[in-house]
Amino acid sequence: MTTYNLRALPAALIVALAAIGLPAMAQTSATTTTTTTATTPAMPATTPMTSQPTLTERAKETGKEAVDATERGAKKAYTATKNGAERAADATESGTKKAYRKTKKVGGEAVAATERGAKKAYGATKTGAKKVGDATANVAHKTADGMRTAGNKIGEKIPGTEQNEAAKAAGKQ
Repeated sequence: MTTYNLRALPAALIVALAAIGLPAMAQTSATTTTTTTATTPAMPATTPMTSQPTLTERAKETGKEAVDATERGAKKAYTATKNGAERAADATESGTKKAYRKTKKVGGEAVAATERGAKKAYGATKTGAKKVGDATANVAHKTADGMRTAGNKIGEKIPGTEQNEAAKAAGKQ
């Protein structure tokens, strides 16, 4: 259950970023067109006035970077999960083999050896699963922090948002 929730988290973050980015792009396009036609009526609306990227282009680029970061995070989480599962399986297999050999070799000690092997396998599986869960959670948290940072940077450029007001107060714009 925990694994399912952690796998759905990057997808939910992508959807949230898209929900922030699309209205921002639409608002920026309308503002840019209005400003261009109002300040230079003799100039066609399609010619850029400066060589700097527009807010829309910067928002798209930031969105792409956030998606790339999410993909990298998901790949890291997948690899960590895969490696942890393989280690747990190897530990379980090793414990089982040891228990089998003990049972076959000594009849009187068989029960004790089986219990020890089972305990070792259980402990190794539990430890591996915990490490995999921690690695996945760390990757998800870092990805979410990156997405929030990207969203705040986009918000600084959009008039009327809290981030924009904060940026004005700090003297960034």
